[in-house]
Amino acid sequence: MQDIKPIRVFLKVVELSSFAAAARALKMTPASVTRIVARLEEDLGQQLLVRTTRQVSLTTAGATMAARYAPVVADFDRITEEITRSARPDRGRLSINAPMSLGLRLIPDLIDRFRLAYPNITLDVQLTDAFIDIVEERCDLAIRISGPPADKSTIWRKICEVPRRLVAAPDLFNRTPKPETPDDLDPAVCMSYSASGRAEAWKLSRGGRSRNVTAGGAILSNNGDFLYAMAKAGNGVALLPDFIVSDGIANGEVETVLSDWSAPPLWLTLFYPPYEVLPPLVATFTEFFEAHLREVTGLSFDQSRL
Repeated sequence: MQDIKPIRVFLKVVELSSFAAAARALKMTPASVTRIVARLEEDLGQQLLVRTTRQVSLTTAGATMAARYAPVVADFDRITEEITRSARPDRGRLSINAPMSLGLRLIPDLIDRFRLAYPNITLDVQLTDAFIDIVEERCDLAIRISGPPADKSTIWRKICEVPRRLVAAPDLFNRTPKPETPDDLDPAVCMSYSASGRAEAWKLSRGGRSRNVTAGGAILSNNGDFLYAMAKAGNGVALLPDFIVSDGIANGEVETVLSDWSAPPLWLTLFYPPYEVLPPLVATFTEFFEAHLREVTGLSFDQSRL
């Protein structure tokens, strides 16, 4: 592989328009910088820079080389940094994606504690309810609450199950009959969690019996907090995770609907790019995340591994 140092020196001279300034930035002597650029020109058989007593300017060949090599060197540095940091469990940069509702409730305290334990790890936390492509987005891991994963292009780890409940504001049933069975649910007052614009399908069970209910399409959203706010305001019934509705049930803002019927729980899952081996930095966060959840929640944790 051709030595990349002369290219770096050349690009620094171009960036600063000065051999002396480039030497200071690179902690080299001006003579060394001049010699390295001259040797690079000799090897390439092209003059790259025009030197005068007042300024340094690019030749046509130099301008072409600078334009082509600058992004290549930037990519080289980025890839080298990613490979280097992935081998360190306690320092580097970690990119995390999480759903909005869970992120706002759980992530701030988690990150606060994580930063105290690992001050040399830089965190980039993005919150979105959309399922991102973690490979395309260069995300180290994504926290997801969903049904069992079907994506075969990533690897995942089930952390725990997340119970869900049907909830509504108490005064909703002053205007409409309170359902006693799933068959009594009026789709017109059932709001849908949906990212596709299609009405949500609820599978409810009790004992050995099960019923399928199609929620209405009058109010749809891909955000649980929005649906909770709508339910609290008396706009309908919503099927939502416990971590969104438990406080509201406790203080009477909402009440459980069909409390003797249950919906399949969601999975709290960590998704990863298709690593051959989980990078130490990612493993550090994974272990901390699971330990934090064990401490702050009463959820039942899955014992399976990747």
